[in-house]
Amino acid sequence: QVQLVESGGGLVQAGGSLSLSCTASGRTFGVYAMGWLRQAPGKARDLVATINWSGTLTNYAESVKGRFTISRDNARDAVYLQMNNLKPEDTAVYYCAAGTWALATMDLADYASWGQGTQVTVSS
Repeated sequence: QVQLVESGGGLVQAGGSLSLSCTASGRTFGVYAMGWLRQAPGKARDLVATINWSGTLTNYAESVKGRFTISRDNARDAVYLQMNNLKPEDTAVYYCAAGTWALATMDLADYASWGQGTQVTVSS
């Protein structure tokens, strides 16, 4: 069972930036896809970015394309989310998610485990 720990959330003004980090343990990290998802109050969890096992392919939700960048460091068992030009609608709890296989998809069903989440709040 993989364990995931996120860090890096906080409060930022609209237009600002935040960087999230996630470290994984409990299984071989470098053979699985990873992702970031978020959940705003009263809404379902949505994937915002995913990355394949090697870090060579990424996917983004339309709402974050051009603003968010997902990356990974397999030597550190870590995945990151750089968020720029943040908007109030980005406010949510952000979760790191572990894929069930190597390829990165935007199907939430392909991500079986996630961490405890980190709050991101963007003020207008």
